[in-house]
Amino acid sequence: MGMEFPKNRRKADDSYHALSRVREESFLAPLSITRREGEPVRNVYGYFVVFIGAGVGGALRHSVNLAAARLFGPDLPLSTLVVNVLGSLSVGCIAGYFAARGHASQPVQLFLTTGILGGFTTFSAFSLEAALLWERGQMVSCMVFVLVSVILSIGGVFAGLALVRSWHAV
Repeated sequence: MGMEFPKNRRKADDSYHALSRVREESFLAPLSITRREGEPVRNVYGYFVVFIGAGVGGALRHSVNLAAARLFGPDLPLSTLVVNVLGSLSVGCIAGYFAARGHASQPVQLFLTTGILGGFTTFSAFSLEAALLWERGQMVSCMVFVLVSVILSIGGVFAGLALVRSWHAV
């Protein structure tokens, strides 16, 4: 059930796997100061790019939170909805662009995806992973991934609340 792409274009899935490799390699790589051409970002610079991007994304999220509270009031979590939808739209546009036009440099990918979108919302990564499972025709895996992620994540919040409340009750 996936989309057909011309031979000269990559699927969003290809771009996503390249982004995942960059994230893994950058995280697991030792901190070094040197970088050879064509080699993954394996130094302090990669962490710095993510750090700056996450700051930008976090500031954007705070801005959306404040604006939504002013516009809609604090009763509904509309800011979270807006952030999740905008983040998902953004990661779709970025992955689609990389698939259509070619991969950006690793620092640019880190800055945009792990940095800005990671600071703005991690829901965008969740949404992209679910969409990629669906596009690959792995409908059951997609549904299980979505249900388990949502149920365990919300369950984790309740477990954390209960744990802290039990500590304060003692």
